Amino acid sequence: MSAYCILSDLTKSYPSAKGEAVIVKDFNLKIAKGEFVSVIGHSGCGKSTVLSMLAGLNPVTSGGIILAGKELEGPGPDRGVVFQSPSLLPWLSAVDNVLLGVNQAFFTASQTERNQIAEYYLAIVGLADSMHKKPGELSQGMRQRVGIARAFALSPRMLLLDEPFGMLDALTRYELQEILLRLWSKNKITALMVTHDVDEALFLSDRVVMMTNGPEAEVGEILSVNFPRPRNRTDVLEHSDYYHMREFLITFLAERSHIKGEFQSKEVNSTPSSTDGLSGNDTLSVKSRPRQSLVSLVRSGK
Repeated sequence: MSAYCILSDLTKSYPSAKGEAVIVKDFNLKIAKGEFVSVIGHSGCGKSTVLSMLAGLNPVTSGGIILAGKELEGPGPDRGVVFQSPSLLPWLSAVDNVLLGVNQAFFTASQTERNQIAEYYLAIVGLADSMHKKPGELSQGMRQRVGIARAFALSPRMLLLDEPFGMLDALTRYELQEILLRLWSKNKITALMVTHDVDEALFLSDRVVMMTNGPEAEVGEILSVNFPRPRNRTDVLEHSDYYHMREFLITFLAERSHIKGEFQSKEVNSTPSSTDGLSGNDTLSVKSRPRQSLVSLVRSGK
Protein backbone atom coordinates (compact mmCIF):
# COMPACT_ATOMS: atom_id res chain seq x y z
CA MET A 1 0.00 0.00 0.00
CA SER A 2 1.30 3.46 -0.88
CA ALA A 3 1.73 6.15 1.75
CA TYR A 4 -1.28 8.43 2.23
CA CYS A 5 0.16 10.44 5.12
CA ILE A 6 3.90 11.12 5.35
CA LEU A 7 5.63 12.63 8.37
CA SER A 8 9.14 13.46 7.22
CA ASP A 9 11.98 14.45 9.58
CA LEU A 10 9.39 16.08 11.82
CA THR A 11 11.06 18.18 14.50
CA LYS A 12 9.61 20.40 17.22
CA SER A 13 11.62 22.62 19.53
CA TYR A 14 10.93 25.48 21.90
CA PRO A 15 13.23 28.28 23.09
CA SER A 16 14.38 27.96 26.69
CA ALA A 17 16.76 29.70 29.08
CA LYS A 18 19.37 27.03 28.32
CA GLY A 19 18.91 27.21 24.56
CA GLU A 20 16.66 25.37 22.15
CA ALA A 21 14.71 22.54 23.82
CA VAL A 22 14.12 19.82 21.23
CA ILE A 23 10.99 17.81 22.08
CA VAL A 24 10.69 15.67 18.95
CA LYS A 25 13.55 15.16 16.49
CA ASP A 26 13.52 13.67 12.99
CA PHE A 27 10.25 11.79 13.49
CA ASN A 28 9.53 9.73 10.35
CA LEU A 29 6.37 7.77 9.67
CA LYS A 30 4.36 6.71 6.63
CA ILE A 31 0.69 5.76 7.02
CA ALA A 32 -1.31 3.96 4.32
CA LYS A 33 -4.79 5.06 3.32
CA GLY A 34 -7.38 3.46 5.59
CA GLU A 35 -4.76 2.35 8.12
CA PHE A 36 -5.24 2.73 11.88
CA VAL A 37 -1.95 3.53 13.63
CA SER A 38 -1.43 4.04 17.37
CA VAL A 39 1.49 5.83 19.02
CA ILE A 40 2.52 4.83 22.54
CA GLY A 41 5.29 6.02 24.84
CA HIS A 42 5.88 7.45 28.28
CA SER A 43 4.30 10.71 29.42
CA GLY A 44 6.16 13.70 28.06
CA CYS A 45 7.88 11.83 25.23
CA GLY A 46 6.21 13.96 22.56
CA LYS A 47 3.31 11.79 21.37
CA SER A 48 0.72 14.54 21.63
CA THR A 49 3.20 17.01 20.14
CA VAL A 50 3.39 14.89 16.99
CA LEU A 51 -0.40 14.66 16.80
CA SER A 52 -0.87 18.40 17.37
CA MET A 53 1.57 19.16 14.54
CA LEU A 54 -0.36 16.81 12.28
CA ALA A 55 -3.59 18.53 13.30
CA GLY A 56 -2.07 21.89 12.38
CA LEU A 57 -2.47 23.18 15.93
CA ASN A 58 1.27 23.31 16.67
CA PRO A 59 3.70 24.79 14.11
CA VAL A 60 6.40 22.46 12.80
CA THR A 61 9.95 23.62 13.57
CA SER A 62 11.44 21.64 10.69
CA GLY A 63 10.44 18.77 8.45
CA GLY A 64 7.06 18.42 6.83
CA ILE A 65 3.73 16.60 6.66
CA ILE A 66 1.98 15.46 3.48
CA LEU A 67 -1.62 14.23 3.51
CA ALA A 68 -3.25 12.94 0.32
CA GLY A 69 -0.46 14.46 -1.77
CA LYS A 70 -0.77 17.92 -0.21
CA GLU A 71 1.62 19.54 2.26
CA LEU A 72 -0.22 20.57 5.40
CA GLU A 73 -0.10 24.08 6.79
CA GLY A 74 -2.41 24.85 9.69
CA PRO A 75 -5.67 23.17 10.78
CA GLY A 76 -8.50 22.23 8.45
CA PRO A 77 -11.70 20.18 8.15
CA ASP A 78 -9.75 17.47 6.31
CA ARG A 79 -8.63 16.30 9.77
CA GLY A 80 -11.11 15.32 12.46
CA VAL A 81 -9.64 15.58 15.96
CA VAL A 82 -10.86 13.86 19.14
CA PHE A 83 -9.19 15.11 22.31
CA GLN A 84 -9.10 13.57 25.78
CA SER A 85 -11.66 16.21 26.74
CA PRO A 86 -14.07 17.04 23.90
CA SER A 87 -14.13 20.81 24.68
CA LEU A 88 -17.78 21.31 23.77
CA LEU A 89 -19.33 24.77 23.81
CA PRO A 90 -21.49 24.66 26.96
CA TRP A 91 -24.25 26.95 25.65
CA LEU A 92 -24.91 24.77 22.59
CA SER A 93 -26.73 21.44 22.42
CA ALA A 94 -24.91 18.28 21.38
CA VAL A 95 -26.27 18.49 17.83
CA ASP A 96 -25.34 22.17 17.54
CA ASN A 97 -21.79 21.39 18.68
CA VAL A 98 -21.52 18.81 15.90
CA LEU A 99 -23.07 21.21 13.41
CA LEU A 100 -20.30 23.76 13.97
CA GLY A 101 -17.89 21.59 11.99
CA VAL A 102 -20.49 20.18 9.61
CA ASN A 103 -21.56 23.68 8.54
CA GLN A 104 -17.96 24.48 7.64
CA ALA A 105 -17.18 21.19 5.91
CA PHE A 106 -20.44 20.98 3.93
CA PHE A 107 -21.21 24.65 3.33
CA THR A 108 -22.68 23.91 -0.12
CA ALA A 109 -25.27 21.49 1.31
CA SER A 110 -28.68 22.63 2.48
CA GLN A 111 -29.25 23.16 6.20
CA THR A 112 -31.59 20.17 6.21
CA GLU A 113 -28.84 17.96 4.79
CA ARG A 114 -26.34 19.27 7.32
CA ASN A 115 -28.75 18.61 10.17
CA GLN A 116 -29.22 15.06 8.90
CA ILE A 117 -25.46 14.46 8.91
CA ALA A 118 -25.08 15.67 12.50
CA GLU A 119 -28.09 13.71 13.73
CA TYR A 120 -26.95 10.56 11.90
CA TYR A 121 -23.57 10.41 13.65
CA LEU A 122 -25.02 11.27 17.04
CA ALA A 123 -27.47 8.41 16.62
CA ILE A 124 -24.64 6.02 15.69
CA VAL A 125 -22.77 6.83 18.92
CA GLY A 126 -25.94 6.23 20.93
CA LEU A 127 -27.14 9.79 21.53
CA ALA A 128 -30.33 9.81 19.47
CA ASP A 129 -32.37 10.67 22.56
CA SER A 130 -29.87 13.17 23.99
CA MET A 131 -28.75 15.21 20.99
CA HIS A 132 -30.67 18.30 22.10
CA LYS A 133 -29.16 18.30 25.59
CA LYS A 134 -26.36 20.68 26.50
CA PRO A 135 -22.95 19.40 27.67
CA GLY A 136 -23.76 20.15 31.31
CA GLU A 137 -26.62 17.66 31.10
CA LEU A 138 -24.40 14.88 29.73
CA SER A 139 -22.01 12.51 31.50
CA GLN A 140 -18.28 12.53 30.66
CA GLY A 141 -18.75 9.45 28.49
CA MET A 142 -21.68 11.02 26.64
CA ARG A 143 -19.69 14.19 26.01
CA GLN A 144 -16.89 12.10 24.53
CA ARG A 145 -19.44 10.42 22.26
CA VAL A 146 -20.32 13.89 20.98
CA GLY A 147 -16.63 14.49 20.31
CA ILE A 148 -16.37 11.26 18.31
CA ALA A 149 -19.54 12.05 16.36
CA ARG A 150 -18.23 15.56 15.64
CA ALA A 151 -14.98 14.20 14.19
CA PHE A 152 -16.60 11.56 11.97
CA ALA A 153 -19.36 13.93 10.80
CA LEU A 154 -16.74 16.00 8.96
CA SER A 155 -15.97 13.01 6.68
CA PRO A 156 -12.30 13.90 7.13
CA ARG A 157 -9.39 12.50 5.21
CA MET A 158 -7.74 11.64 8.50
CA LEU A 159 -8.87 11.02 12.07
CA LEU A 160 -6.61 12.15 14.92
CA LEU A 161 -7.26 10.87 18.45
CA ASP A 162 -5.33 12.20 21.44
CA GLU A 163 -5.92 9.73 24.30
CA PRO A 164 -9.67 9.91 23.63
CA PHE A 165 -10.65 7.52 26.43
CA GLY A 166 -8.06 8.44 29.04
CA MET A 167 -10.51 10.18 31.40
CA LEU A 168 -13.19 7.49 31.31
CA ASP A 169 -13.93 4.55 33.60
CA ALA A 170 -13.03 1.09 32.29
CA LEU A 171 -16.56 0.06 31.29
CA THR A 172 -17.24 3.29 29.37
CA ARG A 173 -13.80 3.12 27.80
CA TYR A 174 -14.39 -0.39 26.45
CA GLU A 175 -17.82 0.60 25.16
CA LEU A 176 -16.48 3.64 23.31
CA GLN A 177 -13.60 1.62 21.88
CA GLU A 178 -16.20 -0.67 20.32
CA ILE A 179 -18.15 2.31 18.95
CA LEU A 180 -14.98 3.85 17.52
CA LEU A 181 -14.01 0.57 15.90
CA ARG A 182 -17.45 0.16 14.30
CA LEU A 183 -17.39 3.71 12.94
CA TRP A 184 -13.85 3.33 11.66
CA SER A 185 -14.63 -0.03 10.03
CA LYS A 186 -17.61 1.53 8.25
CA ASN A 187 -15.72 4.59 6.98
CA LYS A 188 -12.10 3.29 6.85
CA ILE A 189 -10.75 6.76 7.60
CA THR A 190 -6.98 6.87 7.97
CA ALA A 191 -6.37 7.24 11.71
CA LEU A 192 -3.58 8.13 14.12
CA MET A 193 -4.22 7.65 17.84
CA VAL A 194 -2.08 8.58 20.83
CA THR A 195 -2.58 6.30 23.83
CA HIS A 196 -0.93 4.96 26.99
CA ASP A 197 -3.07 1.83 26.91
CA VAL A 198 -1.29 -1.18 25.38
CA ASP A 199 -4.48 -3.26 25.18
CA GLU A 200 -6.36 -0.41 23.51
CA ALA A 201 -3.60 -0.03 20.93
CA LEU A 202 -3.64 -3.75 20.11
CA PHE A 203 -7.43 -3.91 19.88
CA LEU A 204 -7.81 -0.98 17.50
CA SER A 205 -4.62 -0.73 15.46
CA ASP A 206 -3.00 -2.10 12.33
CA ARG A 207 0.38 -0.90 13.61
CA VAL A 208 1.69 0.41 16.91
CA VAL A 209 4.48 3.00 16.87
CA MET A 210 6.65 3.06 20.00
CA MET A 211 8.32 6.38 20.76
CA THR A 212 11.59 6.77 22.60
CA ASN A 213 11.74 9.00 25.66
CA GLY A 214 12.33 12.70 25.18
CA PRO A 215 14.01 15.04 24.82
CA GLU A 216 14.65 14.53 21.10
CA ALA A 217 12.10 11.72 20.95
CA GLU A 218 11.79 9.68 17.76
CA VAL A 219 10.33 6.43 16.48
CA GLY A 220 11.82 3.53 18.42
CA GLU A 221 10.04 0.39 17.16
CA ILE A 222 6.96 -0.33 15.05
CA LEU A 223 4.82 -3.40 15.72
CA SER A 224 2.49 -4.77 13.04
CA VAL A 225 -0.78 -6.05 14.50
CA ASN A 226 -1.97 -8.94 12.36
CA PHE A 227 -5.32 -9.66 14.00
CA PRO A 228 -7.98 -10.16 11.30
CA ARG A 229 -10.74 -7.61 10.75
CA PRO A 230 -13.54 -7.13 11.57
CA ARG A 231 -12.46 -7.56 15.18
CA ASN A 232 -14.21 -8.32 18.41
CA ARG A 233 -12.57 -8.20 21.81
CA THR A 234 -12.93 -11.90 22.60
CA ASP A 235 -11.24 -13.00 19.37
CA VAL A 236 -8.41 -10.53 19.90
CA LEU A 237 -7.79 -11.67 23.48
CA GLU A 238 -7.82 -15.33 22.40
CA HIS A 239 -5.52 -14.80 19.41
CA SER A 240 -2.32 -16.83 19.69
CA ASP A 241 -0.13 -13.75 19.16
CA TYR A 242 -1.94 -11.40 21.55
CA TYR A 243 0.10 -11.89 24.71
CA HIS A 244 3.36 -12.09 22.77
CA MET A 245 2.60 -8.68 21.21
CA ARG A 246 1.44 -7.28 24.52
CA GLU A 247 4.64 -8.40 26.22
CA PHE A 248 6.70 -6.88 23.41
CA LEU A 249 5.06 -3.47 23.91
CA ILE A 250 5.29 -3.59 27.71
CA THR A 251 8.95 -4.63 27.55
CA PHE A 252 9.73 -1.71 25.24
CA LEU A 253 8.09 0.72 27.66
CA ALA A 254 9.71 -0.88 30.72
CA GLU A 255 13.19 -0.70 29.22
CA ARG A 256 12.72 3.05 28.76
CA SER A 257 11.20 3.71 32.16
CA HIS A 258 14.41 4.11 34.16
CA ILE A 259 15.12 7.67 35.26
CA LYS A 260 18.19 8.72 37.23
CA GLY A 261 18.72 12.06 38.87
CA GLU A 262 20.95 13.46 41.57
CA PHE A 263 19.08 13.75 44.88
CA GLN A 264 19.14 17.32 46.11
CA SER A 265 17.55 18.34 49.39
CA LYS A 266 14.58 20.73 49.05
CA GLU A 267 14.63 20.38 45.24
CA VAL A 268 12.56 17.20 44.98
CA ASN A 269 8.81 17.73 44.77
CA SER A 270 7.89 14.14 45.63
CA THR A 271 10.12 12.47 48.20
CA PRO A 272 9.81 8.77 49.16
CA SER A 273 9.53 8.12 52.88
CA SER A 274 12.73 6.06 52.81
CA THR A 275 15.08 8.93 51.87
CA ASP A 276 16.28 9.45 55.45
CA GLY A 277 20.05 9.71 55.55
CA LEU A 278 20.61 10.42 51.89
CA SER A 279 23.54 12.69 51.19
CA GLY A 280 24.02 15.07 48.29
CA ASN A 281 26.04 12.38 46.46
CA ASP A 282 23.35 9.73 46.67
CA THR A 283 21.35 8.83 43.57
CA LEU A 284 17.59 8.49 43.43
CA SER A 285 16.51 5.82 40.96
CA VAL A 286 12.86 5.66 39.90
CA LYS A 287 11.53 2.76 37.88
CA SER A 288 8.04 2.83 36.39
CA ARG A 289 6.23 -0.34 35.48
CA PRO A 290 2.86 -0.82 33.81
CA ARG A 291 0.08 -0.38 36.38
CA GLN A 292 2.55 0.17 39.22
CA SER A 293 5.54 2.25 40.32
CA LEU A 294 8.66 0.92 42.00
CA VAL A 295 10.92 3.36 43.83
CA SER A 296 14.37 2.19 44.82
CA LEU A 297 17.17 4.14 46.47
CA VAL A 298 20.66 3.19 45.39
CA ARG A 299 23.61 4.61 47.27
CA SER A 300 26.60 5.69 45.18
CA GLY A 301 29.33 3.12 44.97
CA LYS A 302 27.15 0.23 46.10
